[in-house]
Amino acid sequence: MTATSTVAAKRALRSRRPPVMATLLLLLCLLAAAMLASATIGAANIPFHRLWPALGIGPTDASVIARDKLVLFSIRLPRLACAAMIGAMLAMAGALMQGLFRNALADPALVGVSSGGAFAAALTIVITDTLLAGSPYFTLDLLPVAAFAGSLVTTFALYRIASSAGRTSVAIFLLAGLAIAALANAGIGLLVFVADDRQLRDITFWLLGSLSGATWTKAAMLAPVLIAMLMAAPALARPLDLLVLGEAEAFHAGVAVERIKRIAIVLISAMTGASVAVCGVVGFVGIIVPHLLRIVIGPGHRLLLPASALLGAVLMVAADSCARVIAAPAEVPIGILTAAVGAPFFLVLLLRQRALVSL
Repeated sequence: MTATSTVAAKRALRSRRPPVMATLLLLLCLLAAAMLASATIGAANIPFHRLWPALGIGPTDASVIARDKLVLFSIRLPRLACAAMIGAMLAMAGALMQGLFRNALADPALVGVSSGGAFAAALTIVITDTLLAGSPYFTLDLLPVAAFAGSLVTTFALYRIASSAGRTSVAIFLLAGLAIAALANAGIGLLVFVADDRQLRDITFWLLGSLSGATWTKAAMLAPVLIAMLMAAPALARPLDLLVLGEAEAFHAGVAVERIKRIAIVLISAMTGASVAVCGVVGFVGIIVPHLLRIVIGPGHRLLLPASALLGAVLMVAADSCARVIAAPAEVPIGILTAAVGAPFFLVLLLRQRALVSL
């Protein structure tokens, strides 16, 4: 294929893509629709015609709406807020990591931050439940703090391992993340072995992921991390686009490569750690969302990052709604649903990449 025909093919591909702003508007509408539908779904259903009065819009019947308001503002809305923010952060972390590693198959879980947070949470469940059994001071509110602390410790260890003489090696960072993830998983396996039946159930539910414990306090903890990423996204977009060409080329184009690496690594770890702290381990969101959007709107990070936030939020809200419906009144762990969708998609990506390499 000649250079002229290659350029023509790329132009034809771009011409077939939908308008970017239309895509973002569509994703925003999908998110609004998913959240409205999810607000009516659960063990205590709220019919759609009672949703607006419960939100304070339109005429109300106090005898009926009081229960709906309690369910909506105490349980349903904080859960929706956490689901949307976690989905947005995991998807943006995936897009950021794929741009940094120049690999469409990269995932935030690869750096070991999720495993580090999960190990800290499992350790907290076993130790505090054993030492403080029956104590009124022990509550599940300690788990998010422990998981976030474990994620921060993992991030610090990874950064120290990968940094030398003021430079950060992305390859060493990734390999060290795989090693730390293996160690954390071994520790989790040991804790599962020594845990009793109740502790084992708590650990398993945490590792599979769930939003059943979402509160406004946890939503407030997630919000600053997401806001920081959204504020940093415009400044990171151009450097990430140039990094696709290689670090040397990006440096000669005026990109402070080491500084961008440090910022991206901190943001990826913060978003992944905050997500694990609130809902446990949820995988594959960081792979599915950015890759789909690259096909639809292209690889430019200026639009890819906000689009990933919207589609990630839609995916997480939809998955949480399904988790509440499939086995109602019980809940299916949300990590099972994302893995059931994400694993086949990941295999398709691998097969597609193998086919491209063989050409």
